[in-house]
Amino acid sequence: MLSASATPTQKSLAPQAPASVNSSIATGRPSLERDGLQPPPTNGGKGLSAPGASFASRGLSLNPSPAPGSFSSELRSQMTASRAGSRADLYNLEKLDEEGGSQAEQNLHSLKDALSREMKIKEGSENMLEALNVKKAKQTKDQRQRIEAELYSSNMKIRELRQKIDDAQKVKTTPATPTKTRNETAVQGNGMRSPPSVSRSGAGSEIDELPEQSPTFLLAEILQALEAEGLTAGYYVERANCLVDLFKKHSTLKYDLVWSVFGDRMQMMLLSDSREVVAAGYRMIRYAISDAASLKNIRRLNTDYMVVVSLAKDRKADVEREQALKFIRAFLDVKDGAREISRAVVRAIVSVAEHAEDRLRPICIETLAEILLRDPALLISCGGLAPLSEALAEGTYKSPESLASALLFLLDAPQTRKYLRAGYDLEVIFTAFTDALFSFEGVLKQNSKAVAAALKSWSGLMTLSMFDFRAVKSLISSLSLPNATVRETIVDLLYSLLRIKPPAWATTFLAGRRLTTYGRVATLKSTTAGKGANAYDDDGAEQSFVEHYTALLLAIFVKADMMPALLEVAQDSSNPALKRKTTLLIGEVLKLSGRLLPLTWNSELQLLPELFSAALDFNQDARFNATGVVYQISSVSRTLYRSSPTILGLPSSGTTENVGSIDDTPRSNVSIITDDATFRQLLIDSSVLGSSNPLKWNWDVILRILEGPLMNGKRLEEAIKASKFIKRLMSFFRPFKYRFSNTKSHRNTQKYIRVGCALMHTLLQSPEGVKYLADHKLLRQIAECLAQCDPSSGLTAQRPLFSEDNLADFLCGGYFPMLGVLTGDPKGLQMMERWRMFNMMYHIVDFNQRPDLIKLILANFDYSLHGHPRVLLSKALTAGTKDIRIHATNALRMYASGQRAAPAGQIVSDAKWAIQLLVTQLYDPEIEVCATAVKILEKACNSKHLLEYIVECRPALDHLGEIGAPLLLRFLSTSIGYHYLDGLDYISNEMDDWFLGRNDRYVSLIEASLARSFLENPDDHSNRLSMYQDELDADQYNHVPPHFYRELTRTKEGCRLLEDKGHFEEFSSTIREYGMQSDDTELMTKVKGCMWAVGNVGSMELGAPFLESTDVVEHIVKIAETHEVMSLRGTAFFVLGLISRSVHGLEILSEHGWDSSTTPLGTSLGFSLPSSLSRFFSFQPWKHESSTSISLPDTQKTIVASPPAVMKDPDPTNQRILEIMIELGDMVLYKKAKMEMLQMRYKKVAGFRQAKLFRQVLSLLENHHFRLGDRHMIIELFDKNVLRHIVYGDDSGDEEVENSSGDEGRTERQRSISDPADIGKAMSTTHQFSI
Repeated sequence: MLSASATPTQKSLAPQAPASVNSSIATGRPSLERDGLQPPPTNGGKGLSAPGASFASRGLSLNPSPAPGSFSSELRSQMTASRAGSRADLYNLEKLDEEGGSQAEQNLHSLKDALSREMKIKEGSENMLEALNVKKAKQTKDQRQRIEAELYSSNMKIRELRQKIDDAQKVKTTPATPTKTRNETAVQGNGMRSPPSVSRSGAGSEIDELPEQSPTFLLAEILQALEAEGLTAGYYVERANCLVDLFKKHSTLKYDLVWSVFGDRMQMMLLSDSREVVAAGYRMIRYAISDAASLKNIRRLNTDYMVVVSLAKDRKADVEREQALKFIRAFLDVKDGAREISRAVVRAIVSVAEHAEDRLRPICIETLAEILLRDPALLISCGGLAPLSEALAEGTYKSPESLASALLFLLDAPQTRKYLRAGYDLEVIFTAFTDALFSFEGVLKQNSKAVAAALKSWSGLMTLSMFDFRAVKSLISSLSLPNATVRETIVDLLYSLLRIKPPAWATTFLAGRRLTTYGRVATLKSTTAGKGANAYDDDGAEQSFVEHYTALLLAIFVKADMMPALLEVAQDSSNPALKRKTTLLIGEVLKLSGRLLPLTWNSELQLLPELFSAALDFNQDARFNATGVVYQISSVSRTLYRSSPTILGLPSSGTTENVGSIDDTPRSNVSIITDDATFRQLLIDSSVLGSSNPLKWNWDVILRILEGPLMNGKRLEEAIKASKFIKRLMSFFRPFKYRFSNTKSHRNTQKYIRVGCALMHTLLQSPEGVKYLADHKLLRQIAECLAQCDPSSGLTAQRPLFSEDNLADFLCGGYFPMLGVLTGDPKGLQMMERWRMFNMMYHIVDFNQRPDLIKLILANFDYSLHGHPRVLLSKALTAGTKDIRIHATNALRMYASGQRAAPAGQIVSDAKWAIQLLVTQLYDPEIEVCATAVKILEKACNSKHLLEYIVECRPALDHLGEIGAPLLLRFLSTSIGYHYLDGLDYISNEMDDWFLGRNDRYVSLIEASLARSFLENPDDHSNRLSMYQDELDADQYNHVPPHFYRELTRTKEGCRLLEDKGHFEEFSSTIREYGMQSDDTELMTKVKGCMWAVGNVGSMELGAPFLESTDVVEHIVKIAETHEVMSLRGTAFFVLGLISRSVHGLEILSEHGWDSSTTPLGTSLGFSLPSSLSRFFSFQPWKHESSTSISLPDTQKTIVASPPAVMKDPDPTNQRILEIMIELGDMVLYKKAKMEMLQMRYKKVAGFRQAKLFRQVLSLLENHHFRLGDRHMIIELFDKNVLRHIVYGDDSGDEEVENSSGDEGRTERQRSISDPADIGKAMSTTHQFSI
């Protein structure tokens, strides 16, 4: 799908304060700043003001517009004050009535942008504070205060913006009420009276009562009011706005239109001399579009001619041109509406898209891209691909990935691929990289997004790998260019494509510090290991599909000589920052290749022969750089290995069950047993004894002391009695000392919370510490702070310490992690009970007045022990609000599927209590709570004994429907669950359902899931410390739905049932018979579903024997290597990866030339790759269908008869005009022909008043390419009344039409209907319609 886009000018338009019409005229603001047309004010009255607005384009379907064809939520227009005066005189701003909902969306987007900026400011302030920590406190006192003030301001703005976003989202969800008073204001604001005929019809004096009358009657009244003569443009604009409001309020009214009457009014308005009236006419007819039949009726009004003329006008008519473009875009919202867009209209849009300085160019480019998706033959025949390729190559379009996605869609199937040229149309996105002389950083960044989008899709990867990977090699070879911007952009692109997330120490390493001087990697906490690994050696499908594709990308880059190019950049010492970034990338690539690529690919890559050859060349000075690169790569690789969560080369979704969750916090390397001298030196180094100012304390040393020597009871007793170390620490953390509690909360102050938690843990380890903590004022004061938030305690405070603002801005929330440490120890629970903390927490949960405080309590408490914390959690699970119940359910995640280390060191798992609570949550009245519980239980099913216990609980999931289906499928993994479901008659019904239809629906689910997996998250702040935001579910957007046949073949009973049913043979037969089908989309979907079923069955060791019984693997390999549809090849590629997970499948694939990476133990990881990439990327250039060979149907032609090769006219002057038209397409004769055409204009040639000649000119404009300026010049040569005769079908003769200058005194209606008898006839028709 195409994403919405806008130019920077459009994006920067901000709401403006109301201003009078006169001031608006003086500033000359563009037409896009107003929302709709509004009549000019009466003499002496004040002008109506209108707010400015942003300009946002309309996407295809991701963000559907409220109105058909709308790409701008607001609009400003201009209207000539006097018909007799010059066009450059005075312009009155008028209002077009667009959707109010779009304005709310624009405000929401602007708030989110502001929030993003403030988050960056906050992060920068925190980084500056961290940098000041290495300097002396006295030297940086003033600077620190300024930064802290800025940080406080950012926090306040962030909280305010988040509140505004929440309010805006709530307003967005409420339905908009019909704007009743808008019609009244629009009509009454004119200050004019309707003519007698209008008053008699009721459209003038009685229009105030419109909302109370029948919509059909109101429609007839407005149409009859539009028939009035001799009125100003504002009158018609007002009635047009009323009609649009009526259509928006009564959406079904447009289905009852009588087009003979409605069309006559529309033709009258579209032929008006006023640009605002024409714009209002386009807008009215756009809102009247209902279906394909209405489009046909509209085209019978000869609107094609009028749109062509409107789009060819100059900038003064932007309001008319914009509404004409919106009108055409509305065709795309109707099913098969693109087939009603004529060739002449597309030619006109192409001319605007080619004009670099036109304000509507970005929207025209997007419109052409949408037409390319809906009807590629129409666009190619009109030459519409040229401006798209130009926009991609030059980087002038701000969203090139949306244009690239349109080309990628066409490249997928052979039916649409023929319209594009192999090796050209898509490869233009590499122009910014290969043309270093004209490479700009902004263009490079934009085109890198398009390159990433192309390489993350099967059609793009297949196309760019043609001609022996020519396009990819050109990208990699651009690293050799001496352009730092190009090099850095490509390196960043490789990071993105290979999905490499730099480690936590990467920032400091890139800053130039050595690996041995900071951030000991032995204490690095793995973020991936703590998420919980899967229990099955063949699970982790969510990650493996993405990594399987990454393995293929890595193999392509290796074949395109990526490593020698990176080594060349790494040896260039002119840019140290880029050199270090490239060195880190090389280390990451070596690590990634060792895990993803087969041994045959990986063995030579790890040797780095080019680098070592350069390092051993003692005759060259370059060997010093090469030697330094060898050292850095070795150091980076060693550090990456030590900080990696993987074991023995296993992926992060490996086979060891919950390796990382056994011990989340690695212990410090400081020994508990320390001699007296070392202990005293540590106390001195901490600076606690020498100063009472916490800013001078060394908090890293304090943490080492607390986690090391003080774990010994005697050392702790010495620190308590013989020194002030513990006393000063405890005094710092006392709430009413206002030292810790008044410290601003940001990233650099989180260390205080870690020290506080370590202090609580240390004091609980010995009787001396427990006694000291029990007698200290710290817990009593924390209890008093809780009492201030307890409505039933009787204690109140003007500003409670645990108020919402304090928790957000200061470190007051850090007391709850400390209390969480106490809840993990029986002695800590006794101390909390002593001060009645749990009683107060029960009251806080019951009253539900402080959801932020409740979430903080639930998120930080330890529920591993029986006692009050579990009771508190149970109360929140059942009695809290929906948000609290969801938060409490998420708090059970680590207890339902994790393991913990007992004090004795053994591994225990006491998740049964959490499982019971989660099963209870399945019956919650809110479906979101049930879905959260299902996800957690599904994760817990990775453990076999927990799965058996969940089955023993016998949860009822029938009421959850599709939400509970994944959990039921996991029950099939064990024999106990199989028999349980078999007793419910679930298996047979579900199996028949999957075989008859669900298997095909699974294709769309898995493809949508994979598409989301490949999307990048630009707002990823996973490294940001925060206690106030819920932890995002990692599986929310990256979850691959489970497959029924995969779970069924986990047990022997399921394999026997599958064999008895014969479903696998049916799948194999379908793949065998219809696997190479490329025409029927339904058959291809069925083949995809069968392949996914075969792959999931073959990935199980018990299901792998099914593969040997048939030759289905051979046919899937054939599909992967020779099929004409690129996406089907991709599906076969993933299926082969699934098959390679089993031993049998790996053996069969090796016979067909496919290899897979394995662990040192020989277990396949499922990353299957062809031994020769040329077998998989075997696409050959296809035959291109040029624009001249495309034949369009007559319905897409404005003038059906094609002009002859040599157009002749009996009049020699007309003949010369036609010849000059042809010469305008000749670059040699262009200048002369244009001058001659202008000279004819001044001679007032009679042919410019002939409708027949104008029709011939329009035929040439439809069938040939003309630039926008030439179109404007040619159309302006003709008299305006010529178009009126063509629209009304009076262009058969050669006679001249009446000069428009002779009827300036006539009204709009008189110029459109010349005979008074016709006027009476039209009025009688309208009267019949109103009845």
